[in-house]
Amino acid sequence: MDIKGLLSLDDVDHILSTMALRAPAFRVIKGGATLPQSSYTRRARIGSRTITDLIDVARVHDHFAAGATIVLQGLHRYWPPVTDLCRGLEGELTNAVQANAYITPPVAQGLRVHADSHDVFAVQTHGRKQWVLYEGDQQPAPDGTGGTPTLDTQLQPGDCLYLPRGVHHAARTVDSPSIHLTLGVKAVTWAEAFRRHLDAVFDDPSLQESLPAGFADAGDALHDEAHRRGRLLAERIAQQLDDVHALAAVSAAAERFRVGRTASRRGQLAQILLAGSLDAATVVQVRPDAFPSLTRDGDRVTVHLGDRALRLPGHVEEPLTALLTIPRIAVRDLPGTLDEAGRLTLVRRLIREGVLTVVDG
Repeated sequence: MDIKGLLSLDDVDHILSTMALRAPAFRVIKGGATLPQSSYTRRARIGSRTITDLIDVARVHDHFAAGATIVLQGLHRYWPPVTDLCRGLEGELTNAVQANAYITPPVAQGLRVHADSHDVFAVQTHGRKQWVLYEGDQQPAPDGTGGTPTLDTQLQPGDCLYLPRGVHHAARTVDSPSIHLTLGVKAVTWAEAFRRHLDAVFDDPSLQESLPAGFADAGDALHDEAHRRGRLLAERIAQQLDDVHALAAVSAAAERFRVGRTASRRGQLAQILLAGSLDAATVVQVRPDAFPSLTRDGDRVTVHLGDRALRLPGHVEEPLTALLTIPRIAVRDLPGTLDEAGRLTLVRRLIREGVLTVVDG
């Protein structure tokens, strides 16, 4: 894997010393436990407000020198190379991806044996780290005793290790410091997709009736009624998960993924300034990391984004559809009945909302 420019020791030093991190964007762990936040943060004033969770860089360095691991949490939110990597993976996997970084000194171990509730890609970016995996019934104690490893391997810079959710594992450094990223993949399970799709079944009025008074002491007296209602529920679930509806559950999950992704808005200040000088020849496109979708409701159309919905008059549907589906289009080439001023107004609004970007002034 090409890790050039992803996360180096110098990058970590820059993040820690210049970016004024606040907990919980970072934490410090040692011996499998997170150290008290007060031991690596300090009080400070920002404007008129006093905060107590600002990174104390000197104390973080002291902990690291004493064998503690520094964890940068949610790195995909603020470190562009990692943001781009996670966005690219999201596009390929159609699952949300998050990133943490673990910076561990030599001969140290941050976390004890544990399992994650999501899939993980561990990417080594600096130094070496020893990974031990345990699968099946041979699960160890948190300190690693009592288990039989199924994999014991050392990652070098550029190596990537896939850890399915639920697999117990631990990592430690030997004779060199280590930086690795954990890319957590929040996969959508079949159970989750179907559970959301079955909400309508459980909202049926007949299932909202209360159990009869005294049900806890009724014993087997409710057997027939429980059986009847259970059979009815099973029939409705089967109807809701027939060939058509089962595929609809997957389609709904796909739509939730698309509209749930919030654009990074990188470069948005420049786009806002460009929006003020549009003309008919300006060429625009959908922001590469935005995934808007369009629905119609009566005389209104709605653009669904990851963090909000834009409701617009129905007569803009035709040019709006073109803007969201054609890879690149000039303002003057938009279809529909809008005049030039109307087209410019629509495009300007979508640029300022982070939906479109100008690709040719």
